Amino acid sequence: MRLPPLNAIRAFEAVCRHGSILKAAEELGVVRGAVRQQVSTLEDHLGSKLFVRDGRSLVPTEKARAFAEAAGVALAMLRRAAEEFEEADKRRIRIGVPSAFAIWWLMPRVADMQASLGDIEIDIVPMTVVEPLSQHPDFDAVIMGGEIRSSAGIAETRFMEDEFGPVATPPMAARLAVDVAALAASNILVSRSAPKLWTEWFAESGTPPVAFSRRREFEDIVLAVGAARAGLGVAMAPKASIGDDLARGILVAPYGFIRRPAGYSLCCRISDAKRPAIAALRSWLLRSGGAS
Repeated sequence: MRLPPLNAIRAFEAVCRHGSILKAAEELGVVRGAVRQQVSTLEDHLGSKLFVRDGRSLVPTEKARAFAEAAGVALAMLRRAAEEFEEADKRRIRIGVPSAFAIWWLMPRVADMQASLGDIEIDIVPMTVVEPLSQHPDFDAVIMGGEIRSSAGIAETRFMEDEFGPVATPPMAARLAVDVAALAASNILVSRSAPKLWTEWFAESGTPPVAFSRRREFEDIVLAVGAARAGLGVAMAPKASIGDDLARGILVAPYGFIRRPAGYSLCCRISDAKRPAIAALRSWLLRSGGAS
């Protein structure tokens, strides 16, 4: 079978990824009509409709969704191969990291990381909302915690355990330690970037759920934990991200932490897994994560 036109595949994959012809056109630097034409060309080539209309939205068919995922992997491989061809001597990694993990775990260790990696340049991009690597073609790798979901073409290396639990200042924690039911009268701090953490903690810890009478939402975990540190309430936090606060007694975990099987993982494209720079980063994370 003849391969579909590359531009048609690029346009189709961008529409599926963004869920919008307009956003796909903006990414590709063309007008919307050009994107529609490329999608139509691909449909003619494949002999099948790729989208169905749901109101004003275009929804990919099940077969089209699978094709888009494969196309995304293939395009990323081509992009990476081209970059390596053009910049064979450049040793640089662009990595997406959950913002709390980046600030409280990775950055205090960045000097050791750089010393270990030598002349490899690391570009750390904090992510308020953690998304899989397939949604970030400009990243070489991402670090993911309990939210990790396996996907085609991605290699995952678990380098550290993941634990989480409620945290508060010592005076507030002392009031909570009597009984979990005391959470009902507390000011609960919730992160919009990880809104299910409290529900997951109740389920995974075997603790009977508590109906919160007061809750306050923040954009991400960094802000929620900052509010807990200021004594504004109780936040749900990953242990790895607040180790220093726990050691200094700024925050206390009145009910301890529970372990999550997924842990923290470095995710990269299978085609990149053997790159010297990625391999060096993986080795450093395994060494540093295992020691934490």
